[in-house]
Amino acid sequence: MEYWDIYDIDRIRTGRTVERGPRLKPGDYHLVIHICLFNSRGEMLIQQRQSFKQGWPGLWDFTLGGSAIQGEDSRTAAQRELCEELGLSRDFSGNRARFTINFERGFDDFYFLEEDVSPEQLRLQYEEVQAAKWASRQEILKMIENRKFIPYYPSLVDFIFDNRQLMGCHTRDKRQDEQ
Repeated sequence: MEYWDIYDIDRIRTGRTVERGPRLKPGDYHLVIHICLFNSRGEMLIQQRQSFKQGWPGLWDFTLGGSAIQGEDSRTAAQRELCEELGLSRDFSGNRARFTINFERGFDDFYFLEEDVSPEQLRLQYEEVQAAKWASRQEILKMIENRKFIPYYPSLVDFIFDNRQLMGCHTRDKRQDEQ
């Protein structure tokens, strides 16, 4: 059973929680995160959702996304989701969301990372992810057009890729690995 913290319109925790599933009441919001992992060639790691998932089964999506669970802040949720869905342990304490999208029932924080990882070295979470691969902006836009990718607005995909180029990504400090 998964519980979410409830936030008010100003993104302040109310002290209440709700079990995941039922629609939130008007004025209640929850926190979601997305991670866009890029390689040094400017491609994004994308994942294919499991065919038995309730939302968007079998479609491709950004690197990963998920809801913060009770007690988590945005960074903690991003760190947990990255480990759960792809098997990558990364410290998010020095990272912050690149941007936030306010949607009808919540706040969606987007994080950008840059790291050259091989899809073969990932540990995909069976319940969530069936495949992962690198894709260019054009490939993602074509997949959206062909209904193989979650139907994000093409302008969002462009914004993400442009924002990555203009403002950079949080890169993994390899010196930390050596310690």
